[in-house]
Amino acid sequence: MKQYNSWQSYKRLLRFVLPYKKRLVVAVICMAFSGLSNVVVPWLIKDVIDKVLANKDVFTLNLIVIGILALFFARGFFYFGQRYLMSFVGQKIVNDIREALYRHLQTLSLSYFDKRKTGNIMSNLTNDVTALQTAIAGNLISFVQEAVILVGSLASMLYLYWKLTLLTLVIVPLVVFTIRFFGGRLRQAGHKVQGKMADITALLEEAISGIRIIRSFNREEFEIKRFVVQNDSNFWALMATTRLTAMLTPFIQFFAAIAVTGIIWYGGMSVINGEMTAGALIAFLIYAINLANPVRRISEIYGDIQKSLAAADRVFETLDTEPEVKEKDDAVELPRVEGHVCFHHVDFAYDADHPALTDFNLEIQPGEIVALVGPSGAGKSTVANLLPRFYDVTGGSLTIDGTDVRDVTFQSLRQQIGLVPQETMLFNATVRENILYGRLDATDDEIVQAAKAANAHEFISRLPDGYDTIVGDRGNALSGGQRQRIAIARAILKDPRILILDEATSALDTESEKIVQAALERLMQGRTSVVIAHRLSTVRDADKIVVIDHGRIVEEGTHAELLARGGLYAHLYAVQFKEKAEG
Repeated sequence: MKQYNSWQSYKRLLRFVLPYKKRLVVAVICMAFSGLSNVVVPWLIKDVIDKVLANKDVFTLNLIVIGILALFFARGFFYFGQRYLMSFVGQKIVNDIREALYRHLQTLSLSYFDKRKTGNIMSNLTNDVTALQTAIAGNLISFVQEAVILVGSLASMLYLYWKLTLLTLVIVPLVVFTIRFFGGRLRQAGHKVQGKMADITALLEEAISGIRIIRSFNREEFEIKRFVVQNDSNFWALMATTRLTAMLTPFIQFFAAIAVTGIIWYGGMSVINGEMTAGALIAFLIYAINLANPVRRISEIYGDIQKSLAAADRVFETLDTEPEVKEKDDAVELPRVEGHVCFHHVDFAYDADHPALTDFNLEIQPGEIVALVGPSGAGKSTVANLLPRFYDVTGGSLTIDGTDVRDVTFQSLRQQIGLVPQETMLFNATVRENILYGRLDATDDEIVQAAKAANAHEFISRLPDGYDTIVGDRGNALSGGQRQRIAIARAILKDPRILILDEATSALDTESEKIVQAALERLMQGRTSVVIAHRLSTVRDADKIVVIDHGRIVEEGTHAELLARGGLYAHLYAVQFKEKAEG
């Protein structure tokens, strides 16, 4: 992982702060006034000693007691302001960084996702980004209360004057009641936050797992809009929790202020009556303040900064990653194509030591159905990845209607290519929304017509809510054949000029395969179709069958021609249909 200089990381983080600088200024002012209250208290205590104790002035004592209550009430207001505003700024920055990361992920090449675990990518968007809030804003208000100080102060107070200590502890029931009152609401709010975060995680998993579908349908901006909605919903759920937390602390501090004023009044009277020395009272007050207020721990803040900057390194590493497949600055719009596809001496390798295609030459005429067959790892799926520019050729060229795919925009290229993969990716939405993914402006009638063409309308109509039935995570509420037919309906609605079927029926049972195959045949009519197949029974009627082995074309012809030739195709066919081949 690339290591970044701490100052460089902070400078980059500060760029995300600038849009919220006004709120940040107000928060700093609130912190200044809140801190000022700590400076004023000793002066009030000084007055207690110099004016009240020396002169036995009860009237002044009462004024000081009222002044301290007012001071802590104001302190609570400023504390709420600093806590809420700083949290707002911090969460907004997290929101913006997460959105920037998501937008950048939508631009990265498929190789980025193929080389990384989905969980790591998701953690980058969730845990790492959240950790940055500490580096940006959290340390400005990071106070902690040490258990040693709490226990030590309490023990000292008991030693100095146990009666006054018991008086101080009278507020404990009020504190317990307040904590329980806010605790229940915080728990409910926390559940909502966890639910919103789970929604984001589910959406991320769908988007990352279905990145090929998103790219092939040009739905990057659509996915970004979906993400922004969930991201903002999560933000406001977090702010509701923050609001409750920011209200709880002033209440506790105000009760602590009551205890302090009780100490001052009762302790002052005790000094006046000679029951307690002035020095003992001052010491008691210091312990009480130490007991009530959090203590900043510089070492922990430093540790938090280091952990946050480590998370920043991971975030910036992703943001600094450049896509391997880029759109040219002068890329042109690809006009509606006929579907004439040519691979000219194409070389391609996922890594330098393992070439996937070598001197690959293939010409597909408009409207022609071409089947790609061969052993596993021969390079069939690589051909499917190169057509929509999920990857770029490393040698030679790939043209459509004579235009190199590297010279056109992603949008115009992928809009004319339809993909029906082996593992159908459906989103956790309605049947209607999944079909509509093919073309977002389609009418309900067009959706139904696409479903009928895909042999899907009948089973959709029998679902509990018809086209408005939620299909479940990744479409798990439907059978494999049903999911595949919805995917076909989606491709039909898109109306692509070039169709890629990547083993679209290999995972289906015989009955489902027949239904899906009929829908596929209807889909392929009038389109240039590239069919990647393991089951050779599905490609016997193809216009041309291309046999690939070790990244090269070793045979080419019709089903009958290849069987008569007795080569690799005949061998593969014999393995699958031994009895028929012998007959």
